Amino acid sequence: MDPRHLEHGHRPSEIAQRLKDGPRVSYLRDWVYGGIDGTVTTFAVVAGVVGAALSTKALLILGVANLLADGFSMAAANYSGTKAEIEEYEHVRNMEERHVEITPEGEREEIRQIFQAKGFQGEALDSAVKVITGKRERWIETMMTEEHGLPPISRSPERAALTTFLAFIVCGSIPLLPFVLGLPGTIEVSTVMTGLTFFTIGSLRSRWSPSPWWRSGLETFAIGMSAAIIAYAVGVLLGGVIQ
Repeated sequence: MDPRHLEHGHRPSEIAQRLKDGPRVSYLRDWVYGGIDGTVTTFAVVAGVVGAALSTKALLILGVANLLADGFSMAAANYSGTKAEIEEYEHVRNMEERHVEITPEGEREEIRQIFQAKGFQGEALDSAVKVITGKRERWIETMMTEEHGLPPISRSPERAALTTFLAFIVCGSIPLLPFVLGLPGTIEVSTVMTGLTFFTIGSLRSRWSPSPWWRSGLETFAIGMSAAIIAYAVGVLLGGVIQ
C-alpha cells in the first residue's frame, strides 16, 4: 500500500459529515494495555510456578487468582485515572468560565498572544480575536485546548475500565489454556502461545504509533518474555530454598 494514501475522503460533503459527527472516542489503548498486562502477569505466574516445580493445581489456583484480582485492580485504576482526567478538565473549564466572566480583557489578551505566536498579525489577528471571543463557548473551548492542552473528548470511565478488564481476562487466560486442557508439553505450548499473544497485542500499537507493526510487536514480545524469564528464575531460586 502506498504510504501516502489518504485515510479519509476530502470532498466537501465528506468533510462536512466528518466534522458534524465529531471526533471518535477510542478505547483501543485500554484494550492493548489490559491485554499486555494480563498476558505478562499471568505468564509470569506460570513461569514462576513451573520454575518452583509446584503442582498444576497450584498453578491454576494462582493463575486464576491473578486474573481476577489483578484484572479488577487494573480496571479500577483505569477507572479512577480516566475519571480524574474528566474531573481535571471540568475544574480547569470552570476556572476559565470564571476568568472570562471576571476579567474578559485579560482573557482576550491571552487569545491575542496565542494567535500572535501562531503567526497572525495586524487585521488578521484582530479579526481572529474578535471572532473567537465573540462566542463564549468557542472562546472557552479555545482556551482549554490552546492554553491548557486539554482535549474536548471525554472518555467514559466505565467503558475504559470494562475494556481493560475484558482484555486482561481474555489475553491473560491464554498462558493457562494448555494447563487447563492438559496438553502435552504444557510449558512449551504455553510459552509459544504467550509469545504470539505478546506479538499480536504489540502489533496493535502501530495503530497510533509511527513504528512499524512488526517493530511494536517485537518490542512487546521482548518485554513480556523478559518478565517471564525473571519470574522463572525467581521461582527456581525460591523453590530450591524452600525445599
